[in-house]
Amino acid sequence: MPDGTGRRGRDRDRRFPKGRSLEPQALAQVQSLLGDAPRRRDELIEYLHLIQDAYGALAHRHLMALAHEMRLAPAEVYEVASFYAHFDLLPDDAGPAPEVTVRVCDGIACAMHGAAALHHHLVADAPSSVRVVRAPCMGRCEVAPTVEVGHRHVDRAHASAVAAAITAGATTPVLPPAVDFDAYCRDGGYTLVRRLRVGQLAADAVIAEIAAANLRGLGGAGFPTARKMEIVRRQPAPRILAVNADEGEPGTIKDRFFLESDPHRVLEGMLLAAILVGAETCYIYVRDEYPAAIALLRREIERLRTSGLLEGLAVAVRRGAGAYICGEESAMLESLEGKRGLPRHKPPYPAEVGLFGRPTLTHNVETLYWLRAIVERGGAWFADQGRNGRQGLRSFSVSGRVRRPGVKIAPAGITLRQLVDEFCGGMADGHHLKAYLPGGASGGILPAHLADEPLDFGTLEPHGCFIGSAAIVVFSDHDNMADVAHNLMAFFADESCGQCTPCRLGTEKALALLQPGRWDAPLLHDLGQVMRDASICGLGQAAPNPVDCVLKYFPEDVACAGQSRWGLAPRPDGEGDHP
Repeated sequence: MPDGTGRRGRDRDRRFPKGRSLEPQALAQVQSLLGDAPRRRDELIEYLHLIQDAYGALAHRHLMALAHEMRLAPAEVYEVASFYAHFDLLPDDAGPAPEVTVRVCDGIACAMHGAAALHHHLVADAPSSVRVVRAPCMGRCEVAPTVEVGHRHVDRAHASAVAAAITAGATTPVLPPAVDFDAYCRDGGYTLVRRLRVGQLAADAVIAEIAAANLRGLGGAGFPTARKMEIVRRQPAPRILAVNADEGEPGTIKDRFFLESDPHRVLEGMLLAAILVGAETCYIYVRDEYPAAIALLRREIERLRTSGLLEGLAVAVRRGAGAYICGEESAMLESLEGKRGLPRHKPPYPAEVGLFGRPTLTHNVETLYWLRAIVERGGAWFADQGRNGRQGLRSFSVSGRVRRPGVKIAPAGITLRQLVDEFCGGMADGHHLKAYLPGGASGGILPAHLADEPLDFGTLEPHGCFIGSAAIVVFSDHDNMADVAHNLMAFFADESCGQCTPCRLGTEKALALLQPGRWDAPLLHDLGQVMRDASICGLGQAAPNPVDCVLKYFPEDVACAGQSRWGLAPRPDGEGDHP
């Protein structure tokens, strides 16, 4: 309608700028942070980290300035910033950002060791300048419960230790005593890389040894490593290698263990793989929960660069931002391109059309870790290491009710009972084996009477489970399996990327149906089948596994669900938890 000025109401508003206006001060601050760095879209997440690290949160004025500086629409920047849990958006009318964010892990291992009570105490005692939130598994299950103060972890945490870290301003990561470049080279490190580059080793012969070892992708999918390399090297150049160090599966700690203890063995595996497939660029995508590993990698890669071992190969470490879904390879590639981590539809597969549309070899950290030993000792050596008719070695991440949790390098095909007795010192005092997760949250739950099944790819599927990344969480007679399933389903509901309806709504509906003592088994089965059949990626397809296993193996626990003292409740909206 006319407003008396000859303009219609819709046109009248065009006298003012559409959307938010650009603030010169905010633009200057963003330009100062970015310096001479290239304004490329694939760097967007790195730049969001820069802003948040500098100012404690992402204010809208800084998002506008970043969009202007990168020549992106503000909506493109905002959708990425709002997708990842570790980016904290600060509304215009909000007060200053908290000086410190304290994240209390509520993963299954930490929940078993008192994370709920710890979170309660920290919330009650925290000063107004400190924000305390719950966070998904941080990959430190062997030292549960874990709290992250800024970017420093407090392991086997208790309230006084966390308070002391806050008071002391101890918010930066502590770098572990890893094998450095000089020590690694003294032990023969990078000899294979040099020999491969000068032709003393033939690429075909190296790939043949990897095939003889029957090495498979050890991030969870288990695709044969040599076959994947062959597919990629047949594709047109330029080719890319993407290293997946975004292990977010509750219970999985092995990639962090390797990166923080022997990073050059992983880096040499990366260089070997890049040379074998003719990759010109390598990206290492590390979850944001691993700040020490990120710092170590950047330091040691610089040593590689100054030593000349990279020889023109571009290597970049990229920092995730708190999204479990980015452990899925195509979601990781989307994140590396500076986008939301939404899984891609397949085909085409990354080996053909991957990062930036180029053929991309994706490998897990552990897969690369084994390459040097396999080439030096031969594929037959590696294959001969298994038990119970299986082949190879595995890095089992063991946590829960055992005396000595941690990463255990053991033969593929070992049983849970053997693993606990031979490598973990047995069950914890006063605990008797009741159940275990053989493959983290996704892999289902098996009862004690199946503790003698070989742990490997293809051995657990008849029981409705799978090995995945070999994240073993051990439960005892002190634990209620219905509460375990509730904790895991809450994790899936929180971490669903939201792209597909079966997963987005299915995980929420399943969680709502897990009422204490009142599980609707037929409805849960039907819902789980829909999620398996129609979800785009493995998150939605595997999310029903823990619930199905409880109904199959532990129906008696449903009647007393909700009585575990360790379980954290689902994160309610508005309680200050991560978005």
